[in-house]
Amino acid sequence: MAGYDASLSFLKNVIRTTFAKMPRKIAFIIPPLVELLDLAGPTQVFWEAIQQGIDVDIKFYAIDQQATSAVGLPLGKIRSYRKAVLHENDFLFIPGFYFEGLKGRPGIAINFLSWLSDCAARKVNICSVCNAAFILGSAGLLDNRECTTHWRSTDLLQSMFPTARVLANVLFVKSGNIYTSAGISSGIDMALSILEEWQGPLFANQVARGLVIYYRRGGKHSQQNIYLDYRNHINPKIHELQDYVITHLDQSVTIETLSDLFNSSTRNLTRIFKEATGITINEYITRLRVEKAGLLRNNPEYTITKIASECGFKSARQLQRILKRYNKNEK
Repeated sequence: MAGYDASLSFLKNVIRTTFAKMPRKIAFIIPPLVELLDLAGPTQVFWEAIQQGIDVDIKFYAIDQQATSAVGLPLGKIRSYRKAVLHENDFLFIPGFYFEGLKGRPGIAINFLSWLSDCAARKVNICSVCNAAFILGSAGLLDNRECTTHWRSTDLLQSMFPTARVLANVLFVKSGNIYTSAGISSGIDMALSILEEWQGPLFANQVARGLVIYYRRGGKHSQQNIYLDYRNHINPKIHELQDYVITHLDQSVTIETLSDLFNSSTRNLTRIFKEATGITINEYITRLRVEKAGLLRNNPEYTITKIASECGFKSARQLQRILKRYNKNEK
């Protein structure tokens, strides 16, 4: 019996290790009359992430194999959702779609709703864009959960699924392994927030920049982060400067150094940076250093002197003085 238990434990470890090495799968399940932007937006986020080096496997399936968009664009024959093989921690996206005024429950086959509920029970992450939240509600996945949908439909969602805790005026909501978003462009915001969970805020911001969008975070998401703040502009030179500063915080980064690197006078660089970000270069550098110092302080092996050096401060005393000033301002 002990040998059997050992063999079973070994087999489980092999399966767990095999799945850990597999790329994370993101399956898009296309409903009838899909809204194109609800589908294309999050897909493009993950495609851009792949171009920047993340290992993700994007797959497309359909509830009805002959899929057509809401505007009449035929999408051709797509594999049935029954062919999707999803494991724990994979992601399943359902884009929004058109159904008559949301007057009743969407006409989705009970077999699909049962399959969707089973995926959630197996800890697959389920994500809805816009009114696809009504599909999740029909599958029982919004019961006793916070959720959201398009602002025009939040009241209806609440009335149709009274045990759901529907939130208005938020871009997206995460509740366990169930994600819902407000619709259209907020599906992009939700996808970017998922990338931040995996790879951190700097990577999410790099993907957002690649898509020429500003990553907006909803009220249910993490608090402000310096790596994302002050990036809601489209000036490529200033974005490059910000990236340079982030990766050289342990060095002496002065306005004179930056002006030489970016072939600009100190006066002009100072002006365009303030116009783009709303703060000065020196303030931005200091905020980055304070942020990094806060993270390094969680490492018990780092002395205050080492932290000061890693963050580009001249001494431990300077770091302590600046931290004291920022902590006082936050109160």
